[in-house]
Amino acid sequence: MKSSARAKAIVAAGMVFAACIDAQSQPNARGKLPFEYVNPLIGTTNGGHVFPGATLPFGMAKAGADTYGGENQGGFSSDNSPVYGFSHMHDSGTGGSASLGNFPIFPQAGCPNDDINACRYTLWQRATLRQQGSANGRPGYFDVSMTTNIRTEMTVTNHTALYRFTFPDTPTTANTTLNPHILVDLTDLPQTRSEANITVYPNNGRITGGGIFSPSFGSGTYQSYFCLDFDGATVKDAGVWSNSRASQQATSLKIRPGDSRQTPSDTPAGGWVQFEQPQHANQILARVGMSFISEAQACANAEREIPNNDFDGIAAAAAAAWNDKFSVITLKDGGVDEVLLRAFWSGVYRSMISPQDYTNENPYWNDGEPYYDSYYCIWDSFRSIHPLLTILDPHSQTLMVRSLLSIYKHLGYLPDCRMSLCKGSTQGGSNADIVLVDAYLKNITAGIDWNLAYEAVVKDAEVEPPDWNLEGRGGLASWKALGYIPTENLDTDGTGLETRSISRTVEYAYNDFAISTLAHALGHLDDAAKYLQRSGNWRNMFNPTQRSIVNGIDTNFTGFLQPRYLNGTFGFQDPIYCSPLLNFTGCYLNPAGGETYEGPVWLYTFYVPGDMASLISTLGGMETFVKRLDWLHESGILYVGDEQAFLTLYLYHYAGRPAKSAERAHQYIPSLFNDTIAGIPGNDDSGAMGSFEALVMMGLYPNAGQDVYFITPPFFEEHIDDSFDKLTIRILRDSHEISVIDIAQHLDALQGNQQIVCASLKG
Repeated sequence: MKSSARAKAIVAAGMVFAACIDAQSQPNARGKLPFEYVNPLIGTTNGGHVFPGATLPFGMAKAGADTYGGENQGGFSSDNSPVYGFSHMHDSGTGGSASLGNFPIFPQAGCPNDDINACRYTLWQRATLRQQGSANGRPGYFDVSMTTNIRTEMTVTNHTALYRFTFPDTPTTANTTLNPHILVDLTDLPQTRSEANITVYPNNGRITGGGIFSPSFGSGTYQSYFCLDFDGATVKDAGVWSNSRASQQATSLKIRPGDSRQTPSDTPAGGWVQFEQPQHANQILARVGMSFISEAQACANAEREIPNNDFDGIAAAAAAAWNDKFSVITLKDGGVDEVLLRAFWSGVYRSMISPQDYTNENPYWNDGEPYYDSYYCIWDSFRSIHPLLTILDPHSQTLMVRSLLSIYKHLGYLPDCRMSLCKGSTQGGSNADIVLVDAYLKNITAGIDWNLAYEAVVKDAEVEPPDWNLEGRGGLASWKALGYIPTENLDTDGTGLETRSISRTVEYAYNDFAISTLAHALGHLDDAAKYLQRSGNWRNMFNPTQRSIVNGIDTNFTGFLQPRYLNGTFGFQDPIYCSPLLNFTGCYLNPAGGETYEGPVWLYTFYVPGDMASLISTLGGMETFVKRLDWLHESGILYVGDEQAFLTLYLYHYAGRPAKSAERAHQYIPSLFNDTIAGIPGNDDSGAMGSFEALVMMGLYPNAGQDVYFITPPFFEEHIDDSFDKLTIRILRDSHEISVIDIAQHLDALQGNQQIVCASLKG
């Protein structure tokens, strides 16, 4: 087997394999294209925070409706919250506060009594309920109607949003004639604006401006700029507004530090244009170019990408871009319930919303390398998003790896989280290390300087940054001297949140395992041995006498990871703490956040991906290990809505029980991962849930950072082939006369029918 397709597949012992049939890609049995199964609204309730609007694969421009209140981290929430604007950049699936959503625009059919000051300007005044059931979308397009009978459609190119507003023949507001009014607001979703400026050009209605904003999960500020043009109606009047008052004389406005209008909540402000009646079908087009460089570049982006405002043509091109991404997968889906098809294709779709391609939009450096942003966060994405892209879109994954190295070259550390050109918060280990090593093992190599990559990961392991809240690792002196991160550590080399000692220890250990793998491959054998030894440091947090008692009942399992102090003595954290059974929200990034991050000791005790044989032995052997896994998945302690849970579905493989891995896959899909608006169990985290869902349904789950895939029976036959012809994976499923839904519902009775006929890796 050539190195270009190095991958191990852990398969069921004793399973019968036959020669694979080289099946040809076949059209969908129902005559549908993949993008027709995508439901962008999946995950827009239940804490999913998914962005459902219009975007290209990895595009910077993300046009969407923004709702007021509720869970609007992705801009739009499928609840009863009103729409207050349509903005042009978003993140998707994130926790914490909302991000981006800069410079929202908002349409009104006219102003009562034709009085420009009778229109509604502030966010609270203009927020309008949407018509029930009107929100819908497809890849590259979104559509929603408000109770004012204004319909808003949107599509995008890479840096530009295009909106099509259709106004009613008769405005719903009393004493209003159809003279459409469209405003732009100098704000963002979390209302972080500090400085801003805007200029309105009454002769043609163009509005340009910019502002300084703050990221949602990081440090610093960023500058963003826009260029807004209209088409379809003659400009009647234009000006600027502040608070709820509009001016027809003033055409520019500036907000500076110390200004009483500094924050959007103190005094909202922006620009507006009023039009004569539209010339065709009561429609007005609004084109919004975006840039992080300047207003001039925002205008240039818009003029280059959308020169003629052909809305339908732009939407068709966006759909074609998505179909091109989907075309590497061919499914034989006859008899498969459409719930599963919608869940699968929507999961693949959400895996390609972020990271976002900001190439040529980085104001800090332009070294000729790609620049991607919205790694939000790698702690979430390294387990499933990047491994899925390695299979489906190796070209984009290559660009992302090169971007990570460019960030390292200019800022000194690989990011663990990055958004809006700012450093984001580090949640655990230096997990970009795993992204790089995983890419190397899967031959994602074009244009990548692996000597630079090795330098970057070694720096993570050896040099503590001044602020390890934002990059690198903390407590490295203790890590090297003691072999663990102590609870209440004394760290004199850097500053960071001294919590998560257990989860940081096991993550640092696996980071070092990955570095050891790369060191060995590049011929740094002494380093390889050193980091391999460090990868065993998880043992130093293992208390062999610790028991787990739940509601006064002993679980009969002994030995768990526990906090450990500088003097070597063990502390105590209840093994179920930070689970749905005990103080579920107790382990976030705050000073009282506990010694694990977003999960209990029960879960983190299983996190030894680089040495499962030692873990199984430590936990009492294979039989006890399987019983522990069963308890984890059946007791209610596991929340699969956090990414650390993903790998636990497949750890049965290491104990020779792959059928149980398949059973767990059907336990969670489609019960928790499905095609409803609440169809993911937690934050989508830039597509982490979607990519996990897709990989599970493909029957091919990676142990990220290694050349290992866990193979289970897929939910349908598929053929995956990337355009680089490096990796071809074919998994065929025995064709019993039974639907996948039946298998999900009657797994135990039909377990014998869930067999892998063949798995082959060519290359």
